[in-house]
Amino acid sequence: MTPKSTSLASTLLGAAFLMATSAIGPGFLTQTTLFTVKLQASFGFVILLSILLDIGVQLNIWRIVIACGQKAPDLANALFPGLGHLLSIMIGLGGLVFNIGNIAGAGLGLNVLLGIPVEVGAVISALIAIVLFVRKDALLAMDSFSKWLGVLMIALTFYVVFTAHPPLGLAFQKTINPDILDTTAIITLVGGTVGGYITFAGAHRLLDAGLKGSEALPETDRGAVTGIGIASLMRILLFLAALGVVMQGLSIDPSNPPASMFQQAAGTLGYKLFGLVMWCAAITSVTGSAYTSVSFIRTLHPSFTHRTTALTLGFIILSSVIFLIAGNPVTLLVVAGAVNGMILPLSLLIMLVVVHKPALAGSYKHPILLTLIGVVVMLIMGWMAVRTLLMI
Repeated sequence: MTPKSTSLASTLLGAAFLMATSAIGPGFLTQTTLFTVKLQASFGFVILLSILLDIGVQLNIWRIVIACGQKAPDLANALFPGLGHLLSIMIGLGGLVFNIGNIAGAGLGLNVLLGIPVEVGAVISALIAIVLFVRKDALLAMDSFSKWLGVLMIALTFYVVFTAHPPLGLAFQKTINPDILDTTAIITLVGGTVGGYITFAGAHRLLDAGLKGSEALPETDRGAVTGIGIASLMRILLFLAALGVVMQGLSIDPSNPPASMFQQAAGTLGYKLFGLVMWCAAITSVTGSAYTSVSFIRTLHPSFTHRTTALTLGFIILSSVIFLIAGNPVTLLVVAGAVNGMILPLSLLIMLVVVHKPALAGSYKHPILLTLIGVVVMLIMGWMAVRTLLMI
């Protein structure tokens, strides 16, 4: 393998892990555990269906961004002046509020792991993220950070699966033939894995690495599928671990479902492992949220273009300060969830229109099947997001 191909493979893997670890945050851990308690083995079918939808969404977004060679807000502004600014504001605000939850999750992880106050753990975690971004090789450091902590999360959760002794045969059977079909769970998983800023994390990272144009699409497809594969592997492992606990008749504390699940599966060690997994999930989501949100925010004004590092640090500091002042604002997080739910269908609509404009897409012809998948997901997610907004 030549140095160039090695570098490309490393970049693709970095982009895939950036997308995956951005998705695997505190909410990801909690949602997966709660839905397993509710649906038991039938949750496997929900995961399978959501994986297929996630792949469809990511292949659409990654291919269009790379084929057109511009970041999403620039493409949106080229389509209709001001549209990219609207998208940037929505993603920036949604990413900021969710980052408050990520900071809180990092603080909770260190609290469980080391016994220090949550607020102190949050500040330490924010400082680690800041150090990462002030390095000269910040993007490469972010890639390595996401990859190593992503692998650590998966390895630790695999151990918990081993100790939980899940009924693998039942899980496989109900994944193919479920007893219950919960559409809300499907929408929640799709939105949580490829919603908001997460949708663009990997694609924007590839653009920053210099990949663009139709000739880069084979690598782009591999990166998108790999990213979904990594996030899905973590989802499946969490599902199996929780299923093992549930099928043994052990109770899971609704006040902190993933912590309770880890503890029931592996005792005190499991509880400590939860702290480490929670911290890894939260801190990688902090970096992913900051990087991707700022990749949008910097397009709002020409003066922002050369202030990426300052904007990124400001984003992390602001998230941390809001958490320290207000704690973990549940209502704000619900509103942010609704906003992020709207971002996915809006983003898909914009990108699908862009790719069918020769002036923007050039000679690239987007696959009809991917277009159809994008339209279906856009309509379903849009309907669910409107319902959620009306309920707030």
